[in-house]
Amino acid sequence: MGDRADLHTHTTASDGMFPPAENVRLAKEAGLAAVAITDHDTIAGIEEALNAGKKYGISVVPGMEISTSSGGKEIHVLGYGISTEDKVLLSRLLALRNVRNRRNEEMLGNLAELGMHVSYEELEAAAGKSRLEDGSIGRPHIAQVLVDKGYVADKKEAFDRWLGEGMPAYASLTRISPMDAIQWIHEADGIAIIAHPGLYGDDDVVLTMLDAGADGLEAYHTEHDAQMEQRYAEWAENRGKLVTGGSDFHGVKDGVAFHGAIGSRTVDSSIVSKLLRKG
Repeated sequence: MGDRADLHTHTTASDGMFPPAENVRLAKEAGLAAVAITDHDTIAGIEEALNAGKKYGISVVPGMEISTSSGGKEIHVLGYGISTEDKVLLSRLLALRNVRNRRNEEMLGNLAELGMHVSYEELEAAAGKSRLEDGSIGRPHIAQVLVDKGYVADKKEAFDRWLGEGMPAYASLTRISPMDAIQWIHEADGIAIIAHPGLYGDDDVVLTMLDAGADGLEAYHTEHDAQMEQRYAEWAENRGKLVTGGSDFHGVKDGVAFHGAIGSRTVDSSIVSKLLRKG
């Protein structure tokens, strides 16, 4: 696998379980040539990952995953090769995290009304055990506190019964549009890729984004079946767009990787130069 790249992984900068350096080490252990760090609404983990890349002799692609909404659906846009010192981008990401924090407070209020009391201090403590400065706190962290306090058996139950979209404790988040995210990424000298299109159940939205400015599709993803992967790869290729892929790795619990283990979904590492605008 020395010519492969996993272009979608999360770390403790957002809702991943491992620090950035560990993701890089695992990518090296998996025999990959490159790995991307793509945390939610933050680039806090990139510097550590880049340093680890030098240590382990593996290419690290600076990235992020921006949460957006379109037609009532949550759409994620991956940004690669972004300028990590772009002050406008950093300010925009901070604003997204501030909105996320307000939403967290609303969800904690909803939980309290349901008899499940979680303080914001408890939430910050749970996330802060390993969370990096300027990292983001989200629903997975709330779910973990619910598990820790015995309100639910596991994170899956937390989402299925309480925190998932449409569930009693869910709170909607005022998100930017996918096209705004694409513009932000482009203005930070990055490449904008539509993340896991198969999870939205709306191919029209995906095609609209692809034709309106997205640079490519994440065709290969742990939650895509072979038919999806072929369809999305063809859509991108037929339009002269990039085809990417990744595991969407968030960590390992009880020996099971979520969504998939690093290296479980990859693309040829030759695409890295395109994502970094070096080829």
